[in-house]
Amino acid sequence: MRSIWTGAIGFGLVNIPIKMYSAVRDSELDLDMLDKKDHANIKFKRVNENTGKEVAWENIVKGYKLEDRYIVLTDEDFEKASPEKSKIIGINEFVKEEEIDGIYYETPYYLEPEKSGAKAYALLRDALHKTGKVGFGSFVLRNKEGLVLVKPMENILVLNRIRWAREIRPTDELTIPAGSGKPAEMKMAIELINQLSGPFDIAKYKDTYTDELMKLIKAKAKGVKPAGTTLKVVHRQGKDLLSQLKASLQGSKRRAS
Repeated sequence: MRSIWTGAIGFGLVNIPIKMYSAVRDSELDLDMLDKKDHANIKFKRVNENTGKEVAWENIVKGYKLEDRYIVLTDEDFEKASPEKSKIIGINEFVKEEEIDGIYYETPYYLEPEKSGAKAYALLRDALHKTGKVGFGSFVLRNKEGLVLVKPMENILVLNRIRWAREIRPTDELTIPAGSGKPAEMKMAIELINQLSGPFDIAKYKDTYTDELMKLIKAKAKGVKPAGTTLKVVHRQGKDLLSQLKASLQGSKRRAS
């Protein structure tokens, strides 16, 4: 893997030099956009608005429009805005992970220590394991400041970018039911939840849609017309909720046996 950021984790007076790596990769198929007429590949170009000519990457700069003119910013300008946050993941406090709702989570990254920071890295990782806490703070990546959560995952520290509170849309425009249904329905819903409960293992879940799509692509490449599948209707408007719960319980019991 190639690191995408180098800097340090800072908590208290301790600095841990680290490298950051992307922890995720796309699993969907890499589909290209084509012209419907001749299947030619569609290309996107960076074009000068005034001349209509294509502009090379090395000639592109970033700017902010202030009143009627652009103020051009260089890489040095971005670092000068906050040199500490550009190079340090500042942990401001330690919290319980369950206090942070899943809606705030963004992208995960692996953190690897430089040789000089190996001892302090292991100390922070093990201390987080023992206390059950995670580090919460902020830093700047690609000229954008973000909140971050640093947590141990087995023997490695993982950084999760966290959304700002202002990025979460309010729910006051949504129509949400207040009641929870009849007692019999609640009892049966809890029974169904308990019946479908067990130790969590994400490895047992597979991206079957991508696999099926790949099969379809290979079949079409051989000139075979793929057979269509029938959509299974799970919810039937005519049945009441209690009968749906009963049918769900019976189906779950059959699958378990």
